[in-house]
Amino acid sequence: MAAENGMNAVIGAEEEAAEALAVRYAVAPGVRLKVRSGPGTQYQLIKVLPLDARVPINCQKPGEWVTGTYGTSNIWDNIANGQYVSDAYVDTGSDGYVAARCA
Repeated sequence: MAAENGMNAVIGAEEEAAEALAVRYAVAPGVRLKVRSGPGTQYQLIKVLPLDARVPINCQKPGEWVTGTYGTSNIWDNIANGQYVSDAYVDTGSDGYVAARCA
């Protein structure tokens, strides 16, 4: 049992290190971006990001079309477990996918 707990601690530390090294993308200037539980505005509002936020993109999935600072897109960025933001407000430098599609 102790070996299993030790292994879980190692895996947790590796995941934290990977997250710390993840590329973070800037949210559009002057935007307090809403974080939703799924890829659309009909999903539950989880929180609102502060101005000048930077977000990781773990994966992306298609969803509701949104027009924002960086155009119109149906791509939604997964920034944490069960947390999505519209890619139309994230400066990825691309109009397409920049990460793997979410499962």
